[in-house]
Amino acid sequence: MTRWIDLEGAVNARDLGGLPTRDGGRTRRGRIFRADNLQGLTPGDVAVLVGGLKLRHVVDLRSNAEVALEGPGPLTLVPEVRHHHLTLFAEGGTYTDVEADTIDGERVLPWAERALDEELRVTGFYFGYLRDRPEAVVAALRAMSLDDGAALVHCAAGKDRTGVLSALALEVAGATREAIVEDYVATGERLELILKRLRSSETYRGDLDSRPADDHMPRARYIEQFFQVLDERFGGPMGWLTRYGWTDADTAALHARLRD
Repeated sequence: MTRWIDLEGAVNARDLGGLPTRDGGRTRRGRIFRADNLQGLTPGDVAVLVGGLKLRHVVDLRSNAEVALEGPGPLTLVPEVRHHHLTLFAEGGTYTDVEADTIDGERVLPWAERALDEELRVTGFYFGYLRDRPEAVVAALRAMSLDDGAALVHCAAGKDRTGVLSALALEVAGATREAIVEDYVATGERLELILKRLRSSETYRGDLDSRPADDHMPRARYIEQFFQVLDERFGGPMGWLTRYGWTDADTAALHARLRD
């Protein structure tokens, strides 16, 4: 069964359910979704998400500038849906999360005493979210754990910010690292459609066109490196989360949302 959610106004929407876990189970379907920008959702899309999939929480990781320029999205008009705007504030260019234009090796990658290659550049960009807005990362995961309906986390492309939060949620839920990588790289299947959609917006066009399309591809080694550094520096993602106030109760809540 496919994990993709077919919508008219978003092209990178899928379920975090159906992935293998370390204890031989599967993550639960219909509880937490991930997506790209929701600004273009049609009335039919809203009916699918709210009526069909029982969506009740939207975790919007876009910056304040993105929301101001693009708009909050049609789901904000639906009374059943609660919005959690939790910017990670470290977008890759003027407004978006597509890729980092520059990186300060001393500030973002203090553990790396070697020239930055592409892998470390993207990984360092991801660690910028954790460094600059740890409270937003924790709050986003808590919002994804709420049990009064399904939750959806999104940004602009649904690739980097959303990819990091989805990876952390799946790790807490006990998904295998291989499954987490699989979910991360799945965005590549829709990359052409994502870029086409974002290029239709003045907010994102210049940022996207500053790099070749292939530069935007989510590669397995990026998220693998992200986890490797968390493992080496904090004893794993749970070690980092605990440092910033994550509790056993939080783990139990997210685990319950994503486990069969």
